[in-house]
Amino acid sequence: MKYLIYMSSATQLMSNDELLELLKVSRENNTKKNLTGMLLYGEGAFVQVLEGEDETVDSTYDIIKADPRHKSIIQIISGKLEKRNFPEWSMGFKAVDRKIAEEFTGFIDIRNDGLLIEDEKHPAIIVLKTFADANNLA
Repeated sequence: MKYLIYMSSATQLMSNDELLELLKVSRENNTKKNLTGMLLYGEGAFVQVLEGEDETVDSTYDIIKADPRHKSIIQIISGKLEKRNFPEWSMGFKAVDRKIAEEFTGFIDIRNDGLLIEDEKHPAIIVLKTFADANNLA
């Protein structure tokens, strides 16, 4: 298995409805492909972690790079993975009301669900913690 983390900027700020639709479609696609991970969005910035079989992660990342909703896509890190860090596809929202976000399967409360464990050294956790701190999600 492989993981890949990237950051990008939205070509325009996304509305709550657009973010919820993105979550719905992403979860459906990723379930079919056996991909897991997390996508965070805040103030026009995306951070995503993908986990799955090498070819599936790479082909999904190619699709993401071609998505017109993104610009300035930067791959931060990728590598081999023995065990998934994110057993469910989840998305953290800054722009979406917490009550709405909690209605969706896969929503993780990063403050209370153990995501941002201080002694965790995996690059995915470090990137997500930095993003969450910068966007007041933690």
